[in-house]
Amino acid sequence: MTTYDLLIKNGTIVTADSIVQGDIAIKDGKIKEVGQALQGTADREIDANGLHILPGLIDTHVHFNEPGRTEWEGIATGSRSLAAGGATSFFDMPLNSTPPTINKENLDLKKACADEKSVVNSYFWGGLVPENIADLKELHENGVIGFKAFMSPSGIADFNHVDDETIFKGMKEIASLGSLLAVHAESTVICDQLAAEKQKQGKTTARDFVESRPIISEIEAVRRIISYAEATGCKVHVVHASSKKVVDVIQAAKERGVDITVETCGHYLALTVKDLEEKGGLAKCCPPLRDEDEVEDLWAAVANGEINVIASDHSPAPASMKTITDNYFEGWGGISGAQSTLNIMLTEGYFKRNLPLEKIVALTATNPAKLFGLENKGTIAEGYDADIAIVNLDESFELKNEDLFYRHQHSPYVGMTFKGKVKTTIVNGEVVFENDKIVLEKTIVVQ
Repeated sequence: MTTYDLLIKNGTIVTADSIVQGDIAIKDGKIKEVGQALQGTADREIDANGLHILPGLIDTHVHFNEPGRTEWEGIATGSRSLAAGGATSFFDMPLNSTPPTINKENLDLKKACADEKSVVNSYFWGGLVPENIADLKELHENGVIGFKAFMSPSGIADFNHVDDETIFKGMKEIASLGSLLAVHAESTVICDQLAAEKQKQGKTTARDFVESRPIISEIEAVRRIISYAEATGCKVHVVHASSKKVVDVIQAAKERGVDITVETCGHYLALTVKDLEEKGGLAKCCPPLRDEDEVEDLWAAVANGEINVIASDHSPAPASMKTITDNYFEGWGGISGAQSTLNIMLTEGYFKRNLPLEKIVALTATNPAKLFGLENKGTIAEGYDADIAIVNLDESFELKNEDLFYRHQHSPYVGMTFKGKVKTTIVNGEVVFENDKIVLEKTIVVQ
């Protein structure tokens, strides 16, 4: 009789293609068999009767800020929050670390932090900045998942945004490497001019801030990057699109053969300008939140298959940096949301808007794995890594500050009621999160 490390029995297994009742057998970190009434013994057995078994989320967009800014968030706390939300892999952005991930030396520092502290799988973006085009090849050879550039100021002094010449040259180099470029697409000219005008007039409300970063700013930058993609042959990934109007421009480019994909985030699907007005700095981000009609249109883009990836863009900061009194142009712009992506997709998508579970799996796991070349991840099938989230779709809960595993226990989602609760998260065959606790055996000191 076959002996496994772990048997998951009697669950509802969800992939991008199907929903079936069955069992999953795991050994040496891999899924060895998927089927009904599997035979064999195991060191541990989980009865998933009444529960849904999903591939672990792959969060392709987080800012864990380590090394150098662990007072904002660290890999230990950030990875735990992901595990609590059913995520089993993350892609860390290059800009918030000190030093930023713009050369091999700095990448090695980040890898070492993750090897020591992360409870989930870690991957890293390399940065594209004006001073590092010569470093892109070495970064690629050392395993960065792709490159990230800002078309407008990043807010981080040592991570410069790219001018048009830099981004064009960088894209030619990235194309030659067979890699891809992710872009924060907002127009510097539009945003800076509108922000200056607003503040000069003493207009500093939440609505004024949002109006200073209009949707047309995203569209202008996206049109420009599409032109460069067509000229260079570089594959492009637009992150955190806040509106279907932006997605429509990308969709038109896809249809004429441009190699371009697009991400949106949970906060653009669950929050509006009204939340920014009510919650203050906790709900400030860039691009900003939009109005309710834009949220509904964005859900339509999700349902229509026009969005490729859903990520969190978890960009935390201490409470002192998120406090806004009367000037919304002040305060750090970033949402703490890594723990809640699946909750949003289930509550707002599956339950509220009838978005199929298979599509949620595709957006959060299967598509990211395919897009970024993670060959053994993103689905539940024989031979794949045993990265799994077990969820009770019938269980509702109100998110409280004390539920959060972040370094700073605040989020605009606190106080919201979600339906669909993560019960167990398994990373490479090992139970990491269970019954509201991190249960990984190794001890990681949170500094």
